[in-house]
Amino acid sequence: MTASDLQDLLTATLLRHYGGSRRRWKTVLGPVRVYDPATHAHCNWSAAPSGSVAEVAAIEALLDRVRGEHPIVSEG
Repeated sequence: MTASDLQDLLTATLLRHYGGSRRRWKTVLGPVRVYDPATHAHCNWSAAPSGSVAEVAAIEALLDRVRGEHPIVSEG
């Protein structure tokens, strides 16, 4: 899975569960940052959401779940 695929997965999941617009969720989610797996062996990606308290809470809960399913992604 690439960072772009992961961002699409996160956005689609948020849209399905919370409604709203794809554009808004992509904006609130922000970019998925990818790190070198050699230095981040457990999980090599992160996101820093910004938005309302409810939006950030929804994203953080989803990120925790998805990290378990997709801990390593490639750039792209």
